[in-house]
Amino acid sequence: MKAITYTRFGPPEVLQLQDVPQPAPKAREVLIRIHASTVCKEDPDMRAAPGLNGLLKPAHPILGQEYAGEVVAVGPKVTAFKPGDPVYGIDLFGAYAEYKCVAETAALAIKPAGLTYAEAASVPNGALTALPYLRDHGRIKAGQRILVHGASGSVGTAAVQLAKAFGAEVTGVCSTPNLDLVRSLGADAVVDYTQEDFTRSGQTYDIVFDAVGKLPFSRCRTSLAEHGVYLTVVPGLGALLSAPWAKQKIRFAATGLRPASHKAEDLRFINGLIEAGQLRAVIDRRYPLEQLAEAHRYVATGRKKGNVVIDIR
Repeated sequence: MKAITYTRFGPPEVLQLQDVPQPAPKAREVLIRIHASTVCKEDPDMRAAPGLNGLLKPAHPILGQEYAGEVVAVGPKVTAFKPGDPVYGIDLFGAYAEYKCVAETAALAIKPAGLTYAEAASVPNGALTALPYLRDHGRIKAGQRILVHGASGSVGTAAVQLAKAFGAEVTGVCSTPNLDLVRSLGADAVVDYTQEDFTRSGQTYDIVFDAVGKLPFSRCRTSLAEHGVYLTVVPGLGALLSAPWAKQKIRFAATGLRPASHKAEDLRFINGLIEAGQLRAVIDRRYPLEQLAEAHRYVATGRKKGNVVIDIR
């Protein structure tokens, strides 16, 4: 099968299209023919330098987290899926390939009928980050005022839509080119951060969700309601040192480390929102597998809107 592999850390050029053996499913695994993947924000980081994917060399030679495709074979003890099932899901590695084996208990779900494979591959990372932040750590309620900082990214676009689905009044913060996109997702108000500082508006919010990790708690504290909650995907020193008895709460969650069973359950919940028209995929650009290096370059600029899709089949 075709796959993009790398054997050393470095620039996008270390990504090489190779022929590698096609995996075979174990007893409790399914084999998926992948139609589409994406380049998540973390992927260029794992490609460029030691860290999550090894220290001296890549521990996993095939990157790629989100995927959507078709089950083509199952192990003898699999009961949850069958050949022919259209599925989508997320794993930490292995999606930049034509085939991938995953456990039937992985973060995997049946693809909603109304989504293309490219759209389905664009859902898990953003939605499975935003949902537990808002629902479990922000305890979002209908009627609350929510501000999403970084509203045009993968997590931000999901957060705006999820907050609206929970009945909140949503303000999205983004740059000028992305204002119309964020409005189209249902935001009640948008703030162009290149023209306006929302922290000086006098408005307060029940939840401020920093979906890109670039908004320090110290800067937005006056924009939180008395018992407001600040959520961030990248906690700064001020967030880590926050007193637990303070009226305003700071929450950080390593959502990617949640059990696969929790993620699979949330994907099924997200399916309901998609089918109800309350959540849609946002795709910025699409690249064929052979141009994955170029896709990495674009994502590394930090300017992507929603998701960057890799068409594999």
